[in-house]
Amino acid sequence: MLDDMLDHLEHRRDLPLWQAAPAGARAAFRAGLPRAGGPLAEAYGVFRDSVLPYGAGNTHPGFMGWVQGGGTAVGMLAEMLAAGFNANCGGRDHMAHAVERQITAWMAELYGFPATADGLFLTGASQANFLAVLIARVRALGPAVRQAGTGGARLVAYASAEVHGCVPRAMEMAGIGSDALRLIPVDAAGRVDVAAMAERIAADRAAGARPFLIVGTAGTVNTGAVDDLDALADLAAAAGVHFHVDAALGGFARLVPDLAPRLAGIARADSLAFDFHKWMQVPYDAGFLLCRDGAWQRETFAADTAYLSRAETGLAGGDWWPCDVGPDLSRGFRALKTWFTLTTYGLDRLGRMIGQTCALAARLAARVAAEPRLALAAPVGLNVVCFRPARDADGTLSARIVEALHAEGALAPSVTRLDGRLAIRAAIVNHRTTAADIDRLVADVLRLEGALG
Repeated sequence: MLDDMLDHLEHRRDLPLWQAAPAGARAAFRAGLPRAGGPLAEAYGVFRDSVLPYGAGNTHPGFMGWVQGGGTAVGMLAEMLAAGFNANCGGRDHMAHAVERQITAWMAELYGFPATADGLFLTGASQANFLAVLIARVRALGPAVRQAGTGGARLVAYASAEVHGCVPRAMEMAGIGSDALRLIPVDAAGRVDVAAMAERIAADRAAGARPFLIVGTAGTVNTGAVDDLDALADLAAAAGVHFHVDAALGGFARLVPDLAPRLAGIARADSLAFDFHKWMQVPYDAGFLLCRDGAWQRETFAADTAYLSRAETGLAGGDWWPCDVGPDLSRGFRALKTWFTLTTYGLDRLGRMIGQTCALAARLAARVAAEPRLALAAPVGLNVVCFRPARDADGTLSARIVEALHAEGALAPSVTRLDGRLAIRAAIVNHRTTAADIDRLVADVLRLEGALG
């Protein structure tokens, strides 16, 4: 199994990026209950033949459609170690927590957070953004909101119209409702209009609502735009509300000297959501929430239950239990594969890789701009390029081109909607992607533009 997976990653370029799973492969997972069991070799054969060839393709260098990391062999091996160690990282006194605390300390240093900072691993930034809403709710209404609910408080939050869809969903899950999230227009570069946000806050206050949260975005999912985080921090301080930054896409641009200034102000956030499984190439899943003051997390999540009683010494000891700073008691050892990735490759090398993906995006944008048959659909913020055929009036040709590329199995951009029209969206995240892949994307889009027209 191990040899096969190492070979699979080493030769990933030579295999189809994506291919539709045949009926036989799907039939293998419509069997009855396996009461008797069987040989491990047979089970592995089913995986090798019916699962491995038909994945989502994000390990392939031609995968450019969605913001997903490509993983590494180092991360795969670390995941194997974590599975063998089989730690439940919800509480109690064991070394898995020390590894997670190390990652927290490193991230606090990287993002300029104070010594009071705390954080924890989650499935992804969607969950981290949800926790930030809960923390902001408690900061606004006090810990009693956990028992009494929001009552008649008319909480309202503010974010860019380009904010990730998990933020309105977080408002729904928090019981506040997505109608209470004010989506503020963006400028031509895709950044939120801070002046318009300030006006909306003032209007809501005058109408009797209670602003409690501003969400800034460091890398919008559509175009990679970065909000003016310094200006948003100023506004949040003046309004007396929690300032959260969704940095799932672009947060690790801080590792690139030429890009770091675009994230000016991120150190002033009250909380920060990001993913190690994107630009940092840690295998899925490895999301993270970093909070300026760990006391806010404990006020939001800690609970006194008899079966989680603490002791001065022994296994029930320890001064940091993740279940006190987040919602999960059953948690995997996500920190180990992250620790292995950071210590093996180093932040400087990872930063160079991130810079290279942005350079490839710039190459793609330049190729599109120089081609009369193609047109950019949005400014290029970081590593995301949106474009379409110049004659594609409504975006339907763009969608057909993307479907054809997926079927061919070598390249996989995605489709998004900008200014009411569909466009081809290429997000360069995979460390295996090269200039040749960029050039092939342009060539294949032009080929299909002619063939499908």
